Amino acid sequence: MKKEVIFTEEAPKAIGTYSQAVRAGDTVYLSGQIPLDPATMELAGDDMETQIKQVFDNLSAVAKAAGGSLADVVKLNIFLTDLVHFPMVNQLMAEYFSEPYPARAAVGVAALPRGVGVEMEAVMVLG
Repeated sequence: MKKEVIFTEEAPKAIGTYSQAVRAGDTVYLSGQIPLDPATMELAGDDMETQIKQVFDNLSAVAKAAGGSLADVVKLNIFLTDLVHFPMVNQLMAEYFSEPYPARAAVGVAALPRGVGVEMEAVMVLG
């Protein structure tokens, strides 16, 4: 099966040895996105709401570059350094996704890249 690397300037550039997403057949694996502004590569906002929205915007941009949208996401993994923010993730997720919602996991972690409080990755199926 042929793999296709997905890249867009509308999402932060990879800050390591990975691609923003990789398409294999009809499945697209979106790498973890943190709340970086793609134009500046700096943290977006000082508050968690702004940062969560930026992560959803970044995932949306990569999904679009792959030929899909967040509506095509079948699995979403959420990583939070403080699970107190989980209700806010749920609230904001309703602004970006509609039913049927993707399968999802939310995991509390000790730390994330660049000291951010949230990271999300997704699996999308096209076609």
